[in-house]
Amino acid sequence: MGQTTRYGLIGCGMMGQEHLKNIALLPDTAVTAIFEPDAAMRATAAEIAPQARFADSLEDLVRDDAVDCLVVTSPNHCHAAQMTQIAAARPLPLLMEKPLLTDPADIPALTACAATYPAPIWVAMEYRYMPPIAALLDEVEQVTGGIKMLTIREHRFPFLNKVGNWNRFNAQTGGTFVEKCCHFFDLMRLMIKMEPIRVMASAAQSVNHLDECYDGAGPDILDNGFVIVDFEGGARAMLELCMFAEGARYQETIAAMGPAGKIEAFVPGPTRFWPDDLGPAPTPMVEISPRNPKRPQLRAVPVDPDLLAAGDHNGSTFYQHQRFLDVVRGNLTTPDVSFDDGLRAVQMGQAAQESARTGQAILL
Repeated sequence: MGQTTRYGLIGCGMMGQEHLKNIALLPDTAVTAIFEPDAAMRATAAEIAPQARFADSLEDLVRDDAVDCLVVTSPNHCHAAQMTQIAAARPLPLLMEKPLLTDPADIPALTACAATYPAPIWVAMEYRYMPPIAALLDEVEQVTGGIKMLTIREHRFPFLNKVGNWNRFNAQTGGTFVEKCCHFFDLMRLMIKMEPIRVMASAAQSVNHLDECYDGAGPDILDNGFVIVDFEGGARAMLELCMFAEGARYQETIAAMGPAGKIEAFVPGPTRFWPDDLGPAPTPMVEISPRNPKRPQLRAVPVDPDLLAAGDHNGSTFYQHQRFLDVVRGNLTTPDVSFDDGLRAVQMGQAAQESARTGQAILL
């Protein structure tokens, strides 16, 4: 037994509860303090982490000597202010859920905060750690000979119900391309290894939440769209999002193409949404398709059932926490996903939102 690493969680809604379940799977860890204003979410979190103390405020939690690192899983529009509060109170190693911010006006202050933050900041881009996507990342350069085209397709379920329905409005989410799709913009930069220079998008709210009303206002979040991103060096990427296609076998499909060949990853959605009468949920797959000789190879990339049961993200939250824990314990020098990585993904999402709104290409 090693020394226990003690976590403080800020926000324990649906995603926070997934973090709790995955931290519990790591050796020599404990969640010792939680700040969660909502009574129902507190009650659920207490069932998952009965040993945790519930703090009265964010500052109360951050100043707790029984906390070694922090995980922020609050609603999107809280992230920027909470990171600034943490920096002022007690800057511990920090796992910040995406997106880092929702309002572009917060970028200068948050960037300045990050520049002087004395502990590691890790932005939670857990899609990098989904086993089929991780397998693709391992082989993409060799298979493609260098990516020229990248396509990411997500056909999924609508936004779920969250506390206070905060995820129904652009002002609180940053917009769908920020809230949901910064994961995919992060993957684009990671895989292409260049910076984006132009973003073009077409999108709409066509099906979901049209008959909902909260405090006299109807939801304004997009539920489908296309985004094309041009990168330095000439590569280009496309995102296709549809949030009323949960009947599909696979939720995400990623295809990378280059002069030597093509590689694809096929990722199922959350296991809990798969109908029992259809038998076992789909297995993640990777297909490698060299151009010459033409020999497509399809292989399964199964995920540990215990990890599937601990969340909705194909085991990735656990693998992300393994790596973050290495940073906290000093076994890994720098975070895999930096503040700048998280910020660039948000900026790409904001550009996509603006392009969809105006019909104009946005230069980055």
